[in-house]
Amino acid sequence: MTTLITGGTGFLGRHIIDRLIATGDEDLRVLTRGEAPELEALGVEVFQGSLLDPDDLQAACEGVTRVYHLAGRVERDRSKAHLMYELHVDGTRMLLDVLRGLDEPVDKIVVASTSGTVGVGTSPDFMGHDASPHAESVVRNWPYYLSKIYAEKICFDYVENHDLPIVQMRPTLLLGPGDERESSTGDVVMFLKSEVPGLIDGGVSFVDVRDVADAFIAAMESDAAEPGDTYLLGAANMTMHSFFEHLEALSGVPAPTVRIPDAVARFGSKLLERVSGVAKRLGDLDPASVEMARHYWYIDSSRAENELGWQPRDPAVTLRDTIHWIRENHPDFTDEHGPRPDPPPEFVPPETVEFARQLREQHS
Repeated sequence: MTTLITGGTGFLGRHIIDRLIATGDEDLRVLTRGEAPELEALGVEVFQGSLLDPDDLQAACEGVTRVYHLAGRVERDRSKAHLMYELHVDGTRMLLDVLRGLDEPVDKIVVASTSGTVGVGTSPDFMGHDASPHAESVVRNWPYYLSKIYAEKICFDYVENHDLPIVQMRPTLLLGPGDERESSTGDVVMFLKSEVPGLIDGGVSFVDVRDVADAFIAAMESDAAEPGDTYLLGAANMTMHSFFEHLEALSGVPAPTVRIPDAVARFGSKLLERVSGVAKRLGDLDPASVEMARHYWYIDSSRAENELGWQPRDPAVTLRDTIHWIRENHPDFTDEHGPRPDPPPEFVPPETVEFARQLREQHS
């Protein structure tokens, strides 16, 4: 029984692979554009190819019975919209075309979408549910989320018209240890570097990548997850102010105190330079980030909890582990004196200390 994983070298992909291996699943194949010696060392079959090449897809899908489609590109730069549409929309369609043409049908396809397809609003009273309509009018200027909406619609079409057994997972912001490419934890890195310019009225939802990996595997294994189903995955809904307060309490880094007026934030970061006390530390903040921050990304994960038995861990543990992993591994927080010493056991869970130790050994 061969399991194909696209995006297996990414933040979520590595956690899913680690869990599959830990549970005894040895017949794993990863489609990746580059080499992945660390996966080969784990016994994973690495197939080098492109999600946008029909021949590569045909060869990579040969003999597979299960598929985790995780490949994605996270960008806030609108000038790269075509790359996101190409990968998320065209790539998904091409993969599903190959899968529906296989001689032996696959058992299930679990697809990584995002909560932002339905779970974003303009009011603090907003709450996204799996039955909520697509938020096209809200995300129309954010190509990442709009391309994900179109990818979801393609998946629904292939369920309805081609009988493909597709289940779509909708996680919120992924945090936790192991984000080597800074694909999801960049905002936490910015906070730890004291580069968050100020407070914007908005709300964030986040979830531990380790818990999301468990949810994906549960969706693959469970008969409760049927073709066409979607599952929002989030552990905490917080205002931006509360989010930064939690990070301050766990990291010791002061949270921003300057409040950016909504009238200013509405017009993007260009105007932030004119706000007293903000101009010095704009960092990499861009207009799209400002626009997104002033929305509310609150979601309800009760469907995943009820049908998959999914229970996310304490969000404080996720934030704590994210901070410690960044400080142990991010180049901006390490120097010639080597990695920081292990934190005291009473401050961090033992499994996090052990995880950090293993990572250092892998990279030594």
